[in-house]
Amino acid sequence: MERHLGLPLNSAQSPNFGSWELKIVPLKKLANGKIVVKETMAITMIDPVNVLQKPFEESHLLAKLQKAVVCARMFESQKELCTLLIKVATFDLGNAEIYNQVRADYEGTREIIRTKGFNALSGSMGVLVQPRTKGPGHGSTSRAFYARTRFVAKILDLPS
Repeated sequence: MERHLGLPLNSAQSPNFGSWELKIVPLKKLANGKIVVKETMAITMIDPVNVLQKPFEESHLLAKLQKAVVCARMFESQKELCTLLIKVATFDLGNAEIYNQVRADYEGTREIIRTKGFNALSGSMGVLVQPRTKGPGHGSTSRAFYARTRFVAKILDLPS
């Protein structure tokens, strides 16, 4: 979708379309017919120096979420011969409960980096946003903030 919209591959922490950030998430249909989020959604890489220096209100995490346009597509197969766009949504900063939990997840990440170090970050952390290895893991040293599937479901107003 990014290529179709004219965006080259990049890994910049700033929103990828300047004023907005495109996120694509796969959905899947369960045997009972219910449509659910298939996997977590990468939000932004974690730069430990930057995270230590910046509170949530000044973070790359908040900047990306504030400008995120989330497109949900139906997972067809590993071949991805076609895809069906199901829903488009944005992060609702007006929901104080969600905002405060994402803030708490970020501040928890800051505290672990400060007290135990970057390598102590774990995917088991965070209620809505988890700091975990980027990619398949198995020796990966980079970390990113990921929206858990239940958070993505809230953004898309889908069952979690």
